[in-house]
Amino acid sequence: MSQFFHIHPDNPQGRLISQAAAIVKNGGVVVYPTDSGYAIGCAIGDKKAMDRIIAIRNVDKNHNFTLVCRDLSEIATFARVDNAAFRAIRAATPGPYTFIFKGTKEVPKRVLNDKRKTIGIRVPNNKIALDLLMELGEPLMSSSLLLPGDEFAESDPDEIRQRLEKQVDLVIHGGYLGEKPTSVIDFSEGESNIIRYGEGDTSQFE
Repeated sequence: MSQFFHIHPDNPQGRLISQAAAIVKNGGVVVYPTDSGYAIGCAIGDKKAMDRIIAIRNVDKNHNFTLVCRDLSEIATFARVDNAAFRAIRAATPGPYTFIFKGTKEVPKRVLNDKRKTIGIRVPNNKIALDLLMELGEPLMSSSLLLPGDEFAESDPDEIRQRLEKQVDLVIHGGYLGEKPTSVIDFSEGESNIIRYGEGDTSQFE
């Protein structure tokens, strides 16, 4: 049976954020809010938790996870970001963007794209997510909460609880969030290449 935390979206309760971080550090799988809807995540180095997410999402082992980071300095630890790319993404973070870079040695090999050795990175504009990431002190390895058979990601945390309470360790209720896919910008070959037009202004990357 999973835990279910009601966390205030504008003023997250520190006690609950600390408990949520402890669940992640102890191998837990958590559902949490972002600025692009609900995501499912775990600790970056936890293979067992990663395998649980793969099973819940019913995706193959080569599924492209995203590292959700607290700030730009953390991005630089896990991605090869040159000065031009750093300047370009600085104005867009936090925000509804996913940036693709070549990964550094800090990224577990199983998380990298098998052929291109790339990783998706983002800094969400969501207070609950950012407070959780700050408490963790490391990124969350995450995926959008798109469940098998569904066309859209889950937006109702009560519905999420009903469907996943026996499969995840924590569901954070941070409000009712519609699906707002991120814009995806690929910097892995140097120049910016817009892969998906979603939320967020992409004109600065064109």
